[in-house]
Parts: sequence; structure tokens; C-alpha cells
Amino acid sequence: MLLTIINDCRDMNAAGRQATRAAALLKGTVHFIGVANDLEASGNLVDMLDAFGDTQGAVLVNVAPRNGKAKLWHNGTPFGYFYYKKILVVASVDGLTLSLVKKLGLADELKVLDIASCLHFLEKREQLTENLASRIHESQFRSYDFLPRAADWILRGREMPYSVLSLQAIADARPCVWWVDNFGNCKTTLLEEEVLKRKDARGAIPTAFGALPYYPRLKDVPDDTVALVTGSSGLENKQFVEIVAQGASAAQVLGISSGDVMW
Repeated sequence: MLLTIINDCRDMNAAGRQATRAAALLKGTVHFIGVANDLEASGNLVDMLDAFGDTQGAVLVNVAPRNGKAKLWHNGTPFGYFYYKKILVVASVDGLTLSLVKKLGLADELKVLDIASCLHFLEKREQLTENLASRIHESQFRSYDFLPRAADWILRGREMPYSVLSLQAIADARPCVWWVDNFGNCKTTLLEEEVLKRKDARGAIPTAFGALPYYPRLKDVPDDTVALVTGSSGLENKQFVEIVAQGASAAQVLGISSGDVMW
């Protein structure tokens, strides 16, 4: 089975532990993508669903800070799961992690797992020891102790209690940059039609970084020109617009970072 982990616990130790546990439980090949925040996770999740195509697999996504608004949860945001084609997605629910899944209409609802209820349910049926259930419940590293196990239980058809959450309850994706690649190209949350409808009288697109021309492909952009193009990220025909600088780094030229708003 093909497995992808998208996570903000991304140092070598954390990434290695997650990948090893997922491979051990799910008996698959694991790819790890480290992200800085839930917005980066959202874009990468869409890209991975596109990369899977019709192949069976699972994507495990978690960006779950414990500070600020996240204090309202007992120990971080709950996890929810859905299927897209043959792909199981188990992801943290709060924040923007699923915002682009919502935008592209890839699922209608989530089955939300309350960790404590799931552990109690499995322990009562002698499918989990009291000691292990306690360790999972109190763990500060749920991406290691709970998330791969939950994926394993779901794929095995093991019954667990859940509640249903409409994707409409998920936060909307902001018009912003969700990723800066190694060339300095800036991937946005915007689709081509959203950008083109904002053209001004001169045919340029007003943005927070100035009025930029649009070209369908990177190769069409003249040298030393900053522009908007339809990029490679996205799902099938729904591809995200990028800010590029032909022959240079758009991120450096314009001072752009992941999370910067477009307008």
C-alpha cells in the first residue's frame, strides 16, 4: 500500500518515527512531507490526492498546535476521515488543513473520531489493552501514537464510534500563497478563473504585490518578468495559479512567504 504523511512535526527524528510506525502497521511504502502550518498541509494534501490517481492508499495529515485557540481541545484538534476514490484520508479537523478539499468539492462530510471514545470502545471489546489505551490518550505525539493506528483500524474495518461533520463547517481557504517551491515560485490557493475575472482595463491582475500579467504557462512569461501562470499543483484540471519570475525567484523579488494574502 502507498502511504503519505503530511505533518508539521518534521525534524528527522519525528519524521522517521512516524514513517517507521506507519510502515510497520500498514505494511506500505511511506513518503513524508514536512509542512510549517495547516495552509501548507492543505495544498500538499490536494497535490498528493492528484499524485495517487486511482491507486489505493492512505494519506495521514496532522497540524495540531496546542496553543492559542487550540486550547479549547483536550489534547489538540480531533481527527476526521473520508475516502477520495480509493484513498483513505485521516486528517486533523481544526484550522485550514481541509480547506482546499472543501474548495474543490472532494468530499461532502467527515467521520470525526473522538480519541477518548474510540480508545474506550476498543478497550471494552478487548481490542486494546488498558496500558496502551492510556498511553495513546495522554500522548503529546498523536501523529505517532494515534494517527497511524487509527488508519490501520479503519482500513481493517474495525468498528469505532464517530460523529459526522459537514465539510461546510471547515474554514474556507483564503486567497493566499500556500507554498514557495525551491525555485521561488509561489503556489496560491486560487484557480485560473478566479484570477482572470479580476483583470483590470490594461489586462493585468491587481494583487497585494502589484498588478501582474497572466500567462497560461511558465514558458510564455518573458525574461525578467514577474507574472501569474497556471501551475502544476492542484487536482486534475483544477490547477492552482502561481506567481513566478522568469529567470529569478518570485519569492525573493517580491518578498513573498507562505501565508501571504493575494489581495
